[in-house]
Amino acid sequence: MLLSYNNLMELERFEGIVTRAVSMLTQELMVYLENVDIVVQDYPTQAQSERAPGTVLLGLYEGIPLTRRGLGYSLVLPDKITIFQKPLEELYSSDSELEKAIHDVVLHELAHHFGMDDQQLSEIEERKLQRGGKDK
Repeated sequence: MLLSYNNLMELERFEGIVTRAVSMLTQELMVYLENVDIVVQDYPTQAQSERAPGTVLLGLYEGIPLTRRGLGYSLVLPDKITIFQKPLEELYSSDSELEKAIHDVVLHELAHHFGMDDQQLSEIEERKLQRGGKDK
């Protein structure tokens, strides 16, 4: 089934794909998501969009990465990972492409929580492509 702007995925199904992507993490990593909210939102707010001007935001990590937290880091609001449903749907024309993209965006934003920046993630993706994508 092809998706079009008039035939968008139901929110419940979209959220299920996000949940499955998170559930693929190992138990050792899951303990580090204790104070992280993962939400689906139609589009980025203006304030969220301003964090990445000139780009289409598919997801956003808002918080302090684990690698930057000190001993006094406690009693704080949860970090937040937002996955933006409409931009993803607008970019991908089939269910299978959309599901893969959602999975990739969720893992990308989780990597930010674990302390990786966009340059590190790009380098990993480049190495994966050089090896023929065998790390999927």
